Amino acid sequence: MTNTRSGPSPASSPNALPAAAFGSAERRRAPRIAPLSAGVYAPGAAGAVKESSLQELKARARKPGEASFFFLDHHFQHNAVKVLPGEFFVADESMVIMTVLGSCIAACLWDSRARIGGMNHFMLPDGDANDVSGRYGSYAMELLINEMLKLGARRETMQAKIFGGAQVMHNFTTMNVGERNTNFVLNYLQTERIPIVSEDVLDIYPRKVVFFPVTGKAMVKRLAHAHPESLVAQEVRGNAVTVAKATAGGSVDLF
Repeated sequence: MTNTRSGPSPASSPNALPAAAFGSAERRRAPRIAPLSAGVYAPGAAGAVKESSLQELKARARKPGEASFFFLDHHFQHNAVKVLPGEFFVADESMVIMTVLGSCIAACLWDSRARIGGMNHFMLPDGDANDVSGRYGSYAMELLINEMLKLGARRETMQAKIFGGAQVMHNFTTMNVGERNTNFVLNYLQTERIPIVSEDVLDIYPRKVVFFPVTGKAMVKRLAHAHPESLVAQEVRGNAVTVAKATAGGSVDLF
C-alpha cells in the first residue's frame, strides 16, 4: 500500500495525502498520476549541499553495521550507497541511499531543519536479548536514531517514511513476517513520537527504495511479485505501479 500520513512536513508539500487507519495486510492506495519533478538536487534549489567524491566515500572508515557498498547510480547521476539487510546509513550530503526489500522493513528518517537523513534495513522485529544486531528492528531503529543525533539531527524535528513488509512468499501466510515487521515499526515510531509522513508497506510486492538524505525525498519501485495467481488482477488494475507521482517532503514517488 502507498499512503501519505498527516504530520510535520516541509512547507513545499501542501498536497500531502491524509492519514489512513492501519488496516489489513491487503490495504493499499493507488498513486496519484502526476509528472515526475525535476532533479531533487537542482542547482540553487536547496542552497549549498555537501558532496563527496566516490573515492572519498569509499575511503572513509565505517562503523559496525554501516553500509559500505558505494557506486555511481547512472539513473540519478549521483553517488549512491546500497543498504544491505542489517545495515544502516546516515548522511548530510548530496547522494542516494537505496535498498531492496521483501518482508524486511526500511525506515527512512529525515530531520527537516538539519537536512540530515538516514535509512536502515531490518529483517525481524526483535531477537535474543544478547543478539545486538541491525537485523532486528528493536536495535536497528535505536541505532539509526542515535547516529542521526550524532550528526546533528534533533529528535523533535525528525519525520519518518517506511517501506517493505511484503508477503513475498506464498507459504508465509501463517507466519507473516512482513506484517509483524510493519506492526513493529508503526508502534515503535508512535512510541518515539516520530511522525510517519509516508509509507508503502504490506501487499505482496518486493520493493526498491531510493532515499535522498538532504531533501528527504523518497522513491519506491514495486518489483515483480512472487504470486503468479495475482497476474490477472495486476493487469486489470493497469500498470499503475510504474506511474510516478511527485510532490515534496512527505511524498513517496513511484518510479
